[in-house]
Amino acid sequence: MAAARKGSRDLTQGNIAKELILFSLPIFAGQVFQNLYNSVDSIVVGRALGKTALAAVSSSADISMLLTGFFVGFSTGGGVLIARYFGAKEPQKLERALHTLVSFGIIIGLSMAALGIILSPLLLRLVKCPEDVFPEALSYLRIYLLGVLFTAIYNVGSRILQSVGDSRRPFYYLVISSVTNIIMDVLFVVVLHLGVIGAALATIISQSLSVALVYIRMLRTDDVYRLHPKMLLHMDPKMLKEITVLGFPAAIQSSLISISNLFVQRYINFFGSSAMAGIGAAKKIDRFVGMIAQSLGLATTTFVSQNVGAKKYDRAFKGIRSALLICAVYILTVGTLVFVLAEFFVNIFITDEEAVAFGVSMVHVMLPFYYFQCLNNIFANAVRGFGKSFVVMVCSVVGMIGCRQLFLFIAMKLNYSVVNVYIGFPVGWACAALLVMVYYFVRIRPKYSKQGASDVNK
Repeated sequence: MAAARKGSRDLTQGNIAKELILFSLPIFAGQVFQNLYNSVDSIVVGRALGKTALAAVSSSADISMLLTGFFVGFSTGGGVLIARYFGAKEPQKLERALHTLVSFGIIIGLSMAALGIILSPLLLRLVKCPEDVFPEALSYLRIYLLGVLFTAIYNVGSRILQSVGDSRRPFYYLVISSVTNIIMDVLFVVVLHLGVIGAALATIISQSLSVALVYIRMLRTDDVYRLHPKMLLHMDPKMLKEITVLGFPAAIQSSLISISNLFVQRYINFFGSSAMAGIGAAKKIDRFVGMIAQSLGLATTTFVSQNVGAKKYDRAFKGIRSALLICAVYILTVGTLVFVLAEFFVNIFITDEEAVAFGVSMVHVMLPFYYFQCLNNIFANAVRGFGKSFVVMVCSVVGMIGCRQLFLFIAMKLNYSVVNVYIGFPVGWACAALLVMVYYFVRIRPKYSKQGASDVNK
């Protein structure tokens, strides 16, 4: 296989910290712009249409994340296999895995989009969406979910690029689509007065543009990730099985956590539209602050997968330690800034005084515990990079769902306070992090340390 060229990046060599930073920065920046999709919707809707409309968008957010999270998890798991073949210098296997992943992603995307649109009323009832918010929330959610297919295909394509070390181009494409989203939001909501429907349409148009850009690149490149349309008609059964083993646990994990969040949303909705709007704004801020943990986690998956493929296990371990240190520095600096300026950031989304108070309170409670999120993301993605996707799913489900829901059930019985809802999030991070760290240090480190020593002695 040709050396890293035309965008792909070999993470099995070079300075570890430097490679991780250079690779993760475009992922981080890309996530910033990807989060601008919903954030700009919220800013425009909240300021132009008021807190009821913002509550409708916020009430739909966790439902849409249920489906989009599935594809993020699925493509991440599939990307592990592609990164491993890239690191092992096996281009024919990489090609078969790539086309199987894209073909299956399209099939799943079509199915999930149709299912989401049909079940939208049921899902909104499940989260106890208030009656004054329900009609707008249903209109927004149904149109938004039309774009789930685009989200699925984009996530598969961008993850393929990232798995071969190209994190820059997905970032460029997200910048272009995010700018398009901003322009369309203003046009549809402010100028044409289409309400929340306009915000959903703006998102779909921008998502379809990002899909076009990433697949035009894959069709035209001469690199190892070139897409051949005819090969999409012939999925490789063996590759499909491997992708399923790695991808579906990650997909199910993301979906189950989103389902758990739907039940958390039920608690939030009890406190009314001001709480829904304010906490919805705080969740947007939460996503921005937590993106470094997510981007470093994704970078860790690719880094570990490539080095496992190359049988450079000690380098994989060092990469994990570097990612933890980088994340600690980020949380200390950015987290402190956001904590101090919490009211300013919440006011970007909503100006209603009661709603702002809810948002600021949530930011202040959650931010001191953000390193738990770093620990969970990096160790979970590292373990996934070693091929143990099912283990990561179990740890995440027990921690992020079981521990969080148990805490909320007990805490809300003792004192039905919105603060307990805020605390539930870091409780889930901490429990999941503890479980996956135990597995990493008890099973992964000893096994691959011995295997690495054996390879060296051969």
